[in-house]
Amino acid sequence: MVMDHEKQRARYVAGTEGAPPVPPPGGYRNARRQAGPVVQHPGAPAMSGTATAADVASAEKKPANALGWIALIAGILFALILLIMLAIGATDAVYGVTMLTLQLVVVAVVIGALFTARGRTLAAVALAVTLIFNVATVGGIGALQTSASGSYDGMKTDEQKHEEAYPGIKGTDPQDALTQQSLEEVKTEADSLFADIRERITAEYGYDWVQVGDEDLRPERNGYGGESMLIEYTSAGWATTEPIQDYSLKLEVMSTIDSVVAEHGLPTLYSFNGEYSGIDASMIAKLYGSEDPREQHTWEYYTENYPDPMRFYANIFDLSNDPSGDFLTTREAQNARTGEPLEGLQMVVIASAVLSDADRAEFEQKLQEYPGF
Repeated sequence: MVMDHEKQRARYVAGTEGAPPVPPPGGYRNARRQAGPVVQHPGAPAMSGTATAADVASAEKKPANALGWIALIAGILFALILLIMLAIGATDAVYGVTMLTLQLVVVAVVIGALFTARGRTLAAVALAVTLIFNVATVGGIGALQTSASGSYDGMKTDEQKHEEAYPGIKGTDPQDALTQQSLEEVKTEADSLFADIRERITAEYGYDWVQVGDEDLRPERNGYGGESMLIEYTSAGWATTEPIQDYSLKLEVMSTIDSVVAEHGLPTLYSFNGEYSGIDASMIAKLYGSEDPREQHTWEYYTENYPDPMRFYANIFDLSNDPSGDFLTTREAQNARTGEPLEGLQMVVIASAVLSDADRAEFEQKLQEYPGF
């Protein structure tokens, strides 16, 4: 009995050469079945019911479905359409019902593809494209571009384009531009007025002068979305190089200027910062630093030659009446832009809606195309 047992044991162990023994026929008694992958013996033939790694990879690499491709192509085409409309300046059309409807269709297709397993990746790309290029973003860019360039031709009728070319200004009589001083006459009068004021102020008070900036010519808007042939003229300014801080001296300087403008046929100077200006006292304090002219950092005087277009301004800036330093900051910023002195007397002429003599004939000819305007 013992010999039989030893022979059986030798049969299990013999020839294994270090490998685990082969279980007896029928398996070990009370052996527990283990769940998990089956480990195949190196010498055993391939098992017919087992999936290989290549089989698994092949099963996972399924091509995207048609809905995913449709969503991607639709998103790209919609973006291209918007970019083309932006390039040609059709800003109004971007916000049209057709484009809004088309965008809703594209969004619906993309959302539908997102709920499919094989179309989700392409749908995500299409969604990203749609979020970047849509009616809101492209239309906003187009509106900014149109506003900056002043071109609004996208959806305008011929009548609107005709109105845009109106040479005058809506709501004003174009004959006023023909009967009042021309641009050249305003320039001549301003130069003469400045020269006389500078001469008198220097002679009586010893102040020297410096020119501030250059003259500026800007086309006036015509009220129909375009530019008129009329010009807003701002002269080069003149400023004293010394401050004027004494209250009595300020009054004397303004009185001298008043006598010069009267010699040029202009009305008496009007004080915006004075107590009789008609401006609310709180607003005077806000604009000029105080209700009391003795404590104001700015004096502003004005006259004009109505019905002609010339307006004359004379200001005195006084930093000794700036305890907070806020006005100094403002003056320093202005000095950085124009180079003008921080303090002292400054004067400038402005004229609105003036016509150049060189444009007079063309202006009259164009007006014939606008009867009743």
